Amino acid sequence: MSARELCLKLLCRTERDAGYSNIALDLALKGSGLDGADKRFAAALYYGVLERKITLDAIISSLSNKPGDGLSLELREILRMGLYQILYMDSVPDHAAVDESVKLAGKLKNPAAKGFVNALLRSFLRGGKKLPKTGVKLKDLSIEYSAPEWIIKLWQEEYGEDRTLRILEESLKKAPNTAKFNTVYHSKEDIIDELRSDGVTAVKLDHLTDAYILENAGAVEELGAYRKGMLHIQDASCQLCADEVRARPGDVVLDICSAPGGKAFTVAELMGDKGRVMAFDLHKNRVGLIESGARRLGLKSIEARVNDGKRFDPGMPAADRILCDVPCSGLGVIRRKPEIKYRADPDPTGLSATQYAILSTSAGYLKPGGILIYSTCTLRKEENERVVERFLREHSDFEPKELKNFPGCMHTVFPGEFCGDGFFIAALTRRA
Repeated sequence: MSARELCLKLLCRTERDAGYSNIALDLALKGSGLDGADKRFAAALYYGVLERKITLDAIISSLSNKPGDGLSLELREILRMGLYQILYMDSVPDHAAVDESVKLAGKLKNPAAKGFVNALLRSFLRGGKKLPKTGVKLKDLSIEYSAPEWIIKLWQEEYGEDRTLRILEESLKKAPNTAKFNTVYHSKEDIIDELRSDGVTAVKLDHLTDAYILENAGAVEELGAYRKGMLHIQDASCQLCADEVRARPGDVVLDICSAPGGKAFTVAELMGDKGRVMAFDLHKNRVGLIESGARRLGLKSIEARVNDGKRFDPGMPAADRILCDVPCSGLGVIRRKPEIKYRADPDPTGLSATQYAILSTSAGYLKPGGILIYSTCTLRKEENERVVERFLREHSDFEPKELKNFPGCMHTVFPGEFCGDGFFIAALTRRA
């Protein structure tokens, strides 16, 4: 199977099954038999088409007399792939993008598919590769940045025009490959040397403890440093969030919605692996991910368990610190998981109710004077500030706590800041 055939298969599967792109891609590449260059090409094309789907569909609609939903899924994905290569992949000559797309179309059952693909792509080239314009600002922004109109409107209302443009621009950039070094059991020098032996360069992020961007890393799971438990992959904003927990050696820390466990691992490492970090998830198989990650890193303070964050457990120990990183719409991480922007619910009422329930239940485990961190990886005030404000109104025994790294008790990290994803962090404390 060629790189383009694999990409087509993956795109169709993602569209049908609504799975997560990173998981689907990793599984497909492992069993593909492709060499390194073809794997990189397939990954770039796959993510690129997902990322630019609204833009690509607008072009198809402007050049075709068939409505988009009148095309078969396979034909639509072939057109998207061809247009993406023409517009955004400088390494692919235009004629190659057209020819390879026509070849893919030739394998479909529809005998007219080859001619249709050839005609549409060549028409786009003759027109100067221009994006369609509607004259309506919101629609044109949606086409240019491939973001649903409701998300753009939401961000404009909540964060302003200039900030929205910066968020949209960052959403189409490649996210850095950021790692947290495990300096509890390995020296920085040894980790850097191990990475260097695999051809990887580690660039320090000065605003975080033991955080590095990995350059030329490829498949991280295949690196010696990863296999030896010297590091785990974690976005800079997640590391900032874990740092805000301010866990001390000997503390009891609860990570309520932990899987796959990255923040729990960072908290444990910042504690010197001395104390008790209880990491929970609702599903047993995801608890297994936490357990396997902790074993690889050699972290002995991690205890992974099944738990429903919305239901109070009277057997839970009183906690010095709690991390309540709740399920959310994920609008802060769309540069990593572009499919999220097409699935997110424009009405988050049910989601914010779940978030509030988890926060309220978790608060019942906190010791007086302890710190509770509420966080999400989304950019939507209904899931962020509004949840915290409601909690403080309805829980008089709690008050805001000044954040460690930012002024005030609540802060939104926007995509690209600190080299991280979009993230929201709030700190609360139980009155002593």
